[in-house]
Parts: sequence; structure tokens; C-alpha cells
Amino acid sequence: MKIAERGNPAMRQWLDKQGLKLVAKPYLSGAFATQRLLERLNVDMVSLKDVTAGYAGGIFDGPQARRVYLTHPEHSVPFVGSKDMMLADFSTLPRLSKTEAESPSLSYMELEPGMTLISRSGFNAGRRSYVRPDMVGFWSSEHVMKVVPDRSKIDPGYLYAFLASRFGEVLVRGGVYGSAVRHIAPDHVGRIPIPRFGEAVEKEIHELVQQASELRAAFQKSLTEATRDLFATAGLEDLLDLKWHEQGRDLGFTQRGLTSTTLRSLNFQPRARDILRRLASVEHVTLGELCDGGMLGSGVRFKRIDAEPGHGAVRLIGQRQAFWLRPEGRWISQEQAPAGIFASDETVMIAAQGTLGENEVFCRPFLVTGSWLDHAYSQHFLRVVSGDSRFAGAYLFALLRSEPLFRLLRSMAVGGKQQDIHEELRKSIPVPVLTEADRDRIAVTVRKAYKQRDEADLKEDQALAQLEAVIASHRGQVAG
Repeated sequence: MKIAERGNPAMRQWLDKQGLKLVAKPYLSGAFATQRLLERLNVDMVSLKDVTAGYAGGIFDGPQARRVYLTHPEHSVPFVGSKDMMLADFSTLPRLSKTEAESPSLSYMELEPGMTLISRSGFNAGRRSYVRPDMVGFWSSEHVMKVVPDRSKIDPGYLYAFLASRFGEVLVRGGVYGSAVRHIAPDHVGRIPIPRFGEAVEKEIHELVQQASELRAAFQKSLTEATRDLFATAGLEDLLDLKWHEQGRDLGFTQRGLTSTTLRSLNFQPRARDILRRLASVEHVTLGELCDGGMLGSGVRFKRIDAEPGHGAVRLIGQRQAFWLRPEGRWISQEQAPAGIFASDETVMIAAQGTLGENEVFCRPFLVTGSWLDHAYSQHFLRVVSGDSRFAGAYLFALLRSEPLFRLLRSMAVGGKQQDIHEELRKSIPVPVLTEADRDRIAVTVRKAYKQRDEADLKEDQALAQLEAVIASHRGQVAG
């Protein structure tokens, strides 16, 4: 059981500051110690609510409302939930009816660049993210709290950097309450103290955060361009406008020529078979042929031995966080794990265990390259490694991340509660050949995207490091 420190007991006035909450966590989380540390700095302090503006004072969530999901871009808007706000690639977001989104009850839930988002409920309560330039026209759910900076008083990038720092983390999460479902209230967030270090310092930190957000928007744009380039060059661009749900359900179809490979009706889904036929209508090689000499299988199973960062530990990435901007996976001992936990450069990882929910990650891919080569990966991914040097992993990723390939992979599902991708059927996926120049151009675009993503992470790390350094310097002045 966690108890208060003898030299730092909970005080009666703390109860008032927490709205008389009689749960222990806010008083034991380190939030009050962090507040006292900040109060001792020789700088001006303001409450968060004093540097925000807009609806409800600039710190708000939203009402519970019915959700009408559509697929047509003209009649819908991208919809961000408390987990979606952490994604690196927004191309898979669900879409909310534009009529519902623009109604008086939800119109103020539209996101604006420069906002800080805080997940306010559930397992992810307290996580923060920054609204990028390419998120114009996105809406958020009631589970996402919006913090709207008053730009005449504070730079949005600096405000986000503080809330994203280890100081902001403690202060935000210190207000989490609840047992079965955890929550954070806007009133608590509004009381968070924000240190002010002068225009020059804050602007420098803001510009780093802003540059990171612009690079992440460029990452998204480059990936989209690469996939569209591939399908357009192959003469299959119409497949990108698949309108999967508008084609009707696959009912009452027949299939002849069955073999012992599979007898599951889902594996012969007519809509998916149409995609397969279209891909096979152009010059192609199969995925199985390309991966001969490479890899087309799951990773190794192994026992996880927890370890502390910096002590022979490596971050283990699982399916839940593999698609986030910054992974927060478990740290395990590298020495007590097999070599197969790592991935080679430009390995395409496909989430290969899960359920068929429309917004589940099952059958979604990502590319391992750059800084993500340092991570370890669980066995729950299908690893796609090209064995043909003419077909780079980056080129395969541009294909596999598309909506048509997602639907095709889903049609190859096997299993009971937890689905997998059929070992033989996945080998038959056609990969357009194109010309060497076309393949190289598409691969270069994908590589550029991932370099932009790594550079964005570096910029954000620099912003947080500068913030930590300036706080440390002022702590030194106080100590002196």
C-alpha cells in the first residue's frame, strides 16, 4: 500500500484545492510536490485557465451525443477519440456525419491547429497530444478535452510542451479520479500552474513544437501520395475510392473449386475477390514469391522479463501502441529475450491477431525503419520482409497500407474469437510490378515520410529538453 511521506503529509488545505475529493491518489501522485517545486521558482506563475480562451473559457470536453458514422467524404468529417488522438497516421479514422458534427450541440467540438488535447476518461486518461495543421476539419469525441490557448497571452507550442513534460504529466494525471472508469475534470486542469520564462524562451520552445507538428503533417501527406502514386501508375486508382460499405453485404454467393486450403465463406468474399482480380489484372508477382528468401510470418514467442530503462532493457512494442506517434510499450530485458524480437530495416509489420471490428487495428500495417529499429516487437505481428532486392519494403508498405489491401487481408481471416491471417492465402496477394523507376520513386516518398516523422520526434524532444533545462536553471537560482 502506498502511503504519504512522513516529512510531506497531506494537509487540510490540499483537500480544498482538490474540490474536497477524498480519494488518496491526487495527494500521493506527486502533483502537490510538483506544484510546490514550481511555486519556488523565481518566475511568474499563472493558472492554465488564465491563458486559455474560447468556448467555456477554453478548457472543455463535450456532451454525450448520438454518433452517426458515414463513409463518403462529402458528407462526413474525421472523428478523433481518446485513442485516435495518439495515432501517427489519421487515414484510418472513423468519419462522423457532417450534419451531426455541425449541429449546435457539437459544432464547438471542431479541432483547431495549436490546441492541446487531453484524453479525459478511461484507460488512456491523461495523455496529451498537439493538434497538427492537417487536422483542420476534424471533430473530437466527448472523451477528449480541448485546451485552447489564448495566443495573445501564450504561445500554443510552449503551452503544449509544458503539459507534455514530466511536470505537466504529474499535474494532469494527479487529477485523475474514479475506480472502474477514470476521469479528469476541466476544473482540475484549469488550476494547473504554468511557469512563464519570458517571450524569447517560450517562443523558441513553441517554434520547435510547431515545426514538429508541421513535419508530422508532411509525414501523413507523403504516405498518402506514395499510395496514390502506386495505384495510379498501375492503372488501379479507382480502387482507392473503394466505397466498400456502399457495395452491399456479401450474401447468397456460391463458390466452386473448393480445396482443403479453406472452407470459410469469409475467405471467398465477393467484394474482396473483385479486389484480388483487379490486382491480378496488371503485371504482378505474388507476395509469397517476393518474400521467398525474406520473411512472411509471425515473430518468435518468448517470455517477457521486465527491466528498467538504461539497464539492458529494450522497449517492447505490441499491437495497441504500434500505431501511436510515440510508443509507450513495456521495457523488457534484452539479454533474456531471443534475437528475433528485433526487425530489419524496412520490415512491414501487420497487426495479425485481433477481431474484425471496423476500427480495430487487425490487418493494419506500419513500417519499421529509422528510430523504430531500436524497439523490440511482439509475436503478434505478421512480418513482411522482401527477399527480392528490386522490391523494397517501403514500396510494399505503400501498397499494404491502402484500403483495398486492408479489405483483402481482412477477407483472409481465420480463427475463432481472435482472428489471424491465413498462412497460405496471404501468399497469393498480387503485388504490381511497375517499372524500376516507378518503384524507386514510390519507395523514396515513403522513406522521406519516415525521415520527417523521426525529425518531428527529435524537434519535440528538443523542445521538452529546453523546457526541462530552463526549469532546472531556475531551480538552481533558488537553491543558491
